[in-house]
Amino acid sequence: MVFCRRPRLGEGKRRLARTLGAPQALAIAQALLECALEDALAWPGALVIAPENPAEASWAHSLLERARVQPQPPGNLGERLNAVDAAVRALGHEHVLFIGSDAPSLTVSDLCAAHTALHAWDVVLIPARDGGVILMGSRLPWPDLAPLPWSEPTLGEALEECCRSHERSVTRLPGSYDVDQPSDLLTARHALAADPRPARRRLHELLVKVA
Repeated sequence: MVFCRRPRLGEGKRRLARTLGAPQALAIAQALLECALEDALAWPGALVIAPENPAEASWAHSLLERARVQPQPPGNLGERLNAVDAAVRALGHEHVLFIGSDAPSLTVSDLCAAHTALHAWDVVLIPARDGGVILMGSRLPWPDLAPLPWSEPTLGEALEECCRSHERSVTRLPGSYDVDQPSDLLTARHALAADPRPARRRLHELLVKVA
């Protein structure tokens, strides 16, 4: 499941836009989305793209031909995750992984490792260095995620505690960075210097110019 927002000038990546300007922030957002789609295309299992609202369904359908589109409903991120998770489980899917479009460090091997972990654990998380998560997966419906501190550095701990309080077993795989603010750009530039994947090469070339 790829949770994503359609890149638009002046929307999203506001912390980057304040430093780099809206056009550069848009270019980075588009390049990051291409990285997520690169991995989605290589993913061997069922694939769902969840755009931020139903109005973006046609755009989402154009991204990857084989993907099912399940738009996000209104609500905070936790409410939207719960709703989309319920929708895909109603179709018969049981082991569901969620990723966004801000973590170019992820690989298909990471996704496969997370999927494999769900054979032994109820929940798998890949932490982000800023305290959030870059992947969250579950073999059971998620508990109520609405009250969690989304976009706060305590999110990862709060998410794990929420799952454990609902008697879910939780494992964490090795963490990495995501790209949310200007200080993350240099991290990504160094991390992607030797990455051979085409979308990562394009992102790295962009970051060389701005970071």
